[in-house]
Amino acid sequence: MTTALIIIDVQHAIDHPKWGQRNNPGAEANMVKLLAAWRGQGMPIFHIRHDSREEGSPYAPGQPLHAFKDDVKPDEGETIIGKHTNNAFVGTSLEAELKGRGVEKLAIAGVLTQHSVDTTARMAASLDFNVTVVSDATAATEVTDGRGQ
Repeated sequence: MTTALIIIDVQHAIDHPKWGQRNNPGAEANMVKLLAAWRGQGMPIFHIRHDSREEGSPYAPGQPLHAFKDDVKPDEGETIIGKHTNNAFVGTSLEAELKGRGVEKLAIAGVLTQHSVDTTARMAASLDFNVTVVSDATAATEVTDGRGQ
């Protein structure tokens, strides 16, 4: 059974102060370990890049922070898929590419846990992939509820 590694939205934009303080400052170091393991075994790796359409977003194409972080940037031949929503499956070729390679299991890492990681993992499970979110290779920021707390 083929397992693909999916690294979500690990671009310099995640360090923009607008996101607030995040947990797990070691997430990228753990992603580096995952990438080394997958690369060493020749297993499929997918890098998801957020291409925001929001004006002024640090994730917008053409912005200096849009680029992948150096430690986890794709190697030549690794798949890069741009997305415009939290869900890496919506409006992208991700599902077709995974199924075309016979992938049945996913290991998901990246940022932000409460946004793109969660949304993509839930959709992947709904599409019948066996999903593991690698929690020590994800990071989240504080969220505010409807009461402002």
